[in-house]
Amino acid sequence: MASLNRIAMRKTSRRWIQELEPSRLQVAEISGKWGRQFDFASYERFLYPAHDICDGPVRDEAGQARQFDLVIADQVWEHLDRPYAATRHVLDMLRPGGWFYVATPFHVPFHGAPVDCSRWSARGLKNLLIEAGFPKATIRSRQWGNRAAARRNIEAHEAGAWPPVYDRASDDLTNDPDFPIIAWAMAQK
Repeated sequence: MASLNRIAMRKTSRRWIQELEPSRLQVAEISGKWGRQFDFASYERFLYPAHDICDGPVRDEAGQARQFDLVIADQVWEHLDRPYAATRHVLDMLRPGGWFYVATPFHVPFHGAPVDCSRWSARGLKNLLIEAGFPKATIRSRQWGNRAAARRNIEAHEAGAWPPVYDRASDDLTNDPDFPIIAWAMAQK
């Protein structure tokens, strides 16, 4: 069952990742599992609290930041106490030319798991990536949402069934740029 909130994002995101030729990439995913669907050369998950990206990059036995071609953070950055520090640590984990993919909600209910700290628009993600050191010219950011989807989020949350499951027959996927539900970005080191 697909979440209404992620239909448009997943379509674009899969295309972006496929453009990178997944079978050639060594990949790290921060506290998620969305990347498991791709046929990466290697794929490792680093889960909180065993690894807190806010405290530093993933390190090797010698204490050096481990290097990856792609780091994925899907639906994680809203839970971080220090997203700027975390983004700097991801930059340290990327090989030259490596990519960072980040996706996070904007207009969704509070969901502390374990905490809920921030919301991001496409512009906000782009600004975060620039401030953390990613070159502006390498950043792609998008957002999707509309009032009907926002209403479905609220109704699903009140009914204890959040996030709302996509209903092809009734859910409108038209994007209203002034009413984002979710944002995502990709940047190259």
